[in-house]
Amino acid sequence: MSVESKADYDDLQDMVASNDTGGRTPSGLAKKAIVYVAILWSIFQIYYASPLPFVFQEWLTQAGINLNVVVDDTKARSIHLAFAMFLAFLSYPAFATSPKHRIPKIDWVFAIVGACLALYYIFFYEGLVKRFGAPNTQDIIAGCLGILLVLEATRRSLGLPLVIIAIVFLIYNFFGQYFPADWIVSHRSGSLSQIINQQWITTEGVFGVALGVSTKYVFLFVLFGALLDKAGAGNYFIKTAFAYLGHLRGGPAKAAVVSSALTGLISGSSIANVVTTGTFTIPMMKRVGFTKEKAGAVEVASSVNGQIMPPVMGAAAFLMIEYVNMPYSQLITHAFLPALISYIALVYIVHLEACKMNLQGLPRAEEPSPILVFLLRTVASILVIVGLAIGVYYGLGWIRDVAENYAFIIVCAFLALWYLFAIRRVASYPDLEADDPNSDIVSLPKRKPTVNAGLHYLIPVVVLLWCLMVEMLSPGLSAFWGTITLIFIQLTQRPLLNFFRKETVTKEIIKQGIRDVVDSLEAGGRNMTGIALATATAGIIVGVVALTGFGVQLSSVIELLSMGNIVLMLILVAIFSLILGMGLPTTANYIVVSSLMATVIVEVGRQNGLIVPLIAVHLFVFYFGIMADVTPPVGLASFAAAAISGGSPINTGMVAFKYSLRTAILPFLFIFNTDLLLIDLRYPGHGWVVFITATVGVLAFTSATMQYIVTKNKWWETVLLVVAAFALFRPGFFMDRIYPSERHIEPVHFAEQLLESKVGQNVTLKVEGLNPYGKEIEFYAQLPVPEGSTGEERLKNLGLTLIQTDEKIEVDGVETPKVVIDMVEIDSPAAKAGLNWDQTIHYVAVPQDAPAKDWIFIPALLVVFGVVANQRRRVRKS
Repeated sequence: MSVESKADYDDLQDMVASNDTGGRTPSGLAKKAIVYVAILWSIFQIYYASPLPFVFQEWLTQAGINLNVVVDDTKARSIHLAFAMFLAFLSYPAFATSPKHRIPKIDWVFAIVGACLALYYIFFYEGLVKRFGAPNTQDIIAGCLGILLVLEATRRSLGLPLVIIAIVFLIYNFFGQYFPADWIVSHRSGSLSQIINQQWITTEGVFGVALGVSTKYVFLFVLFGALLDKAGAGNYFIKTAFAYLGHLRGGPAKAAVVSSALTGLISGSSIANVVTTGTFTIPMMKRVGFTKEKAGAVEVASSVNGQIMPPVMGAAAFLMIEYVNMPYSQLITHAFLPALISYIALVYIVHLEACKMNLQGLPRAEEPSPILVFLLRTVASILVIVGLAIGVYYGLGWIRDVAENYAFIIVCAFLALWYLFAIRRVASYPDLEADDPNSDIVSLPKRKPTVNAGLHYLIPVVVLLWCLMVEMLSPGLSAFWGTITLIFIQLTQRPLLNFFRKETVTKEIIKQGIRDVVDSLEAGGRNMTGIALATATAGIIVGVVALTGFGVQLSSVIELLSMGNIVLMLILVAIFSLILGMGLPTTANYIVVSSLMATVIVEVGRQNGLIVPLIAVHLFVFYFGIMADVTPPVGLASFAAAAISGGSPINTGMVAFKYSLRTAILPFLFIFNTDLLLIDLRYPGHGWVVFITATVGVLAFTSATMQYIVTKNKWWETVLLVVAAFALFRPGFFMDRIYPSERHIEPVHFAEQLLESKVGQNVTLKVEGLNPYGKEIEFYAQLPVPEGSTGEERLKNLGLTLIQTDEKIEVDGVETPKVVIDMVEIDSPAAKAGLNWDQTIHYVAVPQDAPAKDWIFIPALLVVFGVVANQRRRVRKS
């Protein structure tokens, strides 16, 4: 590596360090304190996530020892925050001018006091339980100091944006009670005692769900990523991507997209992703002809996209399963397709840019295989993988049935054999060395040696995904087993490689493995400091929203601004999510936008006929929240990429935003067409139909925004592509105008229509009445048709009792008797849909037989292929 590039690399590492692990580099006792506390934190989190506490507790109970070694969730949150507070004040300087090579005494005081206040719940547990809901003076003082220190620690580790938002909400919480009663945002929950009880004493504020998710799930996944990177998997992902894609048009840029996707699978930071892969990919993109801004923009777009890619989704996946109350496996099933087609579109963008600039790839490292041989090898590889997957799935099932008590030992032995086989194969190929992308000669690595040089890195990833998706273990326990597998690999990979290569296994080789594990444990703890504080501070915002009902009040504001127009409402929510997400890490970003904006979509949507699954709402705000990492003027990922490329940060951000338009359009589409989230698939193979049509649709939209397919678009071709893409994404929009899929009936016929409808179909009611806050509203409620032999029985199974009055109302221009809800059973489908006593039903919308909306795909696909054919004809003619 050249001196200049080495200096640039060091500057970038300083950027990541100041952002993720702190900018301080003290020596002596201070350094040891930071390192040992970070390692101790990682060990505690591994212990907490493991089955060990329960095993130890059983042994102690059998031995007659009265000692509790199981840490409950609330105490674990306190310990988690205590570690984060201590490390934050020692690792992050207060100001840019503060000393970086020593720790001032005041920071030691802040660190110790902050940790003790975080542990307040543990120190005074019995007293807090006795005076639950009525904090005394000591509690209030401790809470005020604790909140101030959390905010200061967050300012140091994450900057001002999140702190400012939290302070604004605390001020609103206290002073909102003095607003005039007729103001939309006024409330009556603002005493200091109420605020401290909510924020510091209970689990509704700082120690709420967000910090709980950080404690139970996020830490282990961050540690897993640190272990995987330290083991060498990051370089392996980059090399593999370049080996397979580097020779294509704009090959380095395509490799950057794929390697960033692979890194994003385990990364919780778009900035770290940019720096990890960008230091190699951006100079390579510039080498083949990309401008500084475009090279940086490709890296930014692909790195930020890594935050929406399952299984980790920048750690937001684990928050979503709590907020949406959905199994993890179901969540990532819904999130997978939009993320995948977004990456496919980004590869296509790179291809179009390369075609427009007539760029070529890097020279091949080997002669290409004949096409037939290549296809045969690909098919054979797929068959082998599928065969192994089927064999392992049914084999493990058989082992669990036959050897129930010894199944765990047998599975561990199987994994050990698999690992030995993989490491023996790895040993027959040279180690992967990191290349200098700034060197004069850059050659692509050969595919076979590259892929085989890191096969053992896939084992912990497979273990993690297997535990999550097949065994259905909790995310925390799944990450625990993946982490243990990785630690074992780190300790043994070098000795085993030397053994199979018939080289001497020295003590230094063994010590290096131990050092790698210790360094990873330290990195895991230090990387988590900012994330833990982000979740704690975001918990303040969540606590204020819960205490004041601000989410519903904000819904009223958005409804007023949007004038009831659903599309305008979604645009406003997208803009607010972008603004709220500026400068925030992914985890805090999601907590803030979901706690504020998700309620808006749900409430305003219900009042205007938009009823969508909660997962679609949360993914919508999450997508636009992380877009803030791209969007100027605060797009931090764009600044990181510009530092590598040497380009303008603002211009890099603008180009990256243009590249990210295909990501920005997807949330609007899956709000109106939940097929894109693979929800309620209607027939076998429907998932594949959705995948193919959505992929063609996003490529058509990308071609329209890039003004290019095989040559520059004519204006009318761009219009046709946009219309075709819209039809492929939302076929129901056109089909409902040709043949409506539902019809309105009078409320007096609701019971008899329920009997005629299929069980499981959804019926929609337009209702007028008071909401839980006493405000008169009109809204829509959706109910599934239940089982029942009569219409009245089905109505009862919905939890509804209706009465017909002598008054008349108008339904679709026809007068009909007024039907009022007389009773709603508690916890019934009707109650969950928001129905309540004394509400009036305006009409009932029931499904009717109509042609499948999928027929719209045929003309839309013909339009796309027609535009492509016309451009090809034009190119041949010219």
